[in-house]
Amino acid sequence: MVNKAIEKADVLIEALKWIRQHRGKITVVKIGGSLMEDTAAMTHLLLDIVFMESVGMKPVLVHGGGAAISQAMQNAGIEPRFVQGRRYTDTDSLEIVKRVLGKEINEELVNRIRLFEGQAASLSVCFDSNVLFGRKLTLTDECGSEVDMGWVGTVTKVNTEPIRQLCESGVVPVIPSVAVMHDGSGQCLNVNADTAATAIAKELHAEKLVYVSEVNGVRTDPDDPNSMIDSITADQAKKMLASGSIAGGMIPKIQACLETLERGVNKIHIINGRLRHALLLEIFTSMGIGTEITNR
Repeated sequence: MVNKAIEKADVLIEALKWIRQHRGKITVVKIGGSLMEDTAAMTHLLLDIVFMESVGMKPVLVHGGGAAISQAMQNAGIEPRFVQGRRYTDTDSLEIVKRVLGKEINEELVNRIRLFEGQAASLSVCFDSNVLFGRKLTLTDECGSEVDMGWVGTVTKVNTEPIRQLCESGVVPVIPSVAVMHDGSGQCLNVNADTAATAIAKELHAEKLVYVSEVNGVRTDPDDPNSMIDSITADQAKKMLASGSIAGGMIPKIQACLETLERGVNKIHIINGRLRHALLLEIFTSMGIGTEITNR
């Protein structure tokens, strides 16, 4: 019994170094994908976020919710359609995105954090507290012709003041990946959650950006979890992109990571959120459990 207690104390002492290092600094955490359908995984992730705030860190939670949106679209008789990896969003689809992502999921995350005795608040267009502004995303096909994506957007501006105010008050901001057109029209846009988290981290000059997904990190072989790389620099990541070592859906994520590092964010982490207490293991232990990307 005493030995187990000593082991627990040793874990706390190991964490102390990292708690001191990150105390008072902003960490943006992005969650999304099928991970959000895993109740147990989400419970541990939200508990981790409450712990982070409790020891003096300033977590900012950015979320997607693609699986729930697809299900709601099917229930409404709308077939989900993806173009170049992004969800085509017509007017009817956008209303579902706003309701599911901007209201239902966002509100649920806030309530669950509060259930775990943390403090959280929505920063969403559905609660008249939007902080993301953008423009319609323009894509081209292989012939150079413009591709219609409907109401899909990219973030051009982040209103950082409400985010900072919540962080300073010990409240976790919870932000869905829905933006409002910056032209004053009030038109909403469906934004990729990785893109939204990247923009927020850049504008806040966050200490860290953590992508929480179903993948354990950057792999040299996408199909082999054992090929994960513990730590790479931006230069190494660029070489891996050029050589084709990084492939598939990891390519845009790494490109976004590199851009974010150039804008002043010190470290980016990619971790598997299905591992119990993945955030705490990555941030508060020396070994970590995912891939850490740094400027040098």
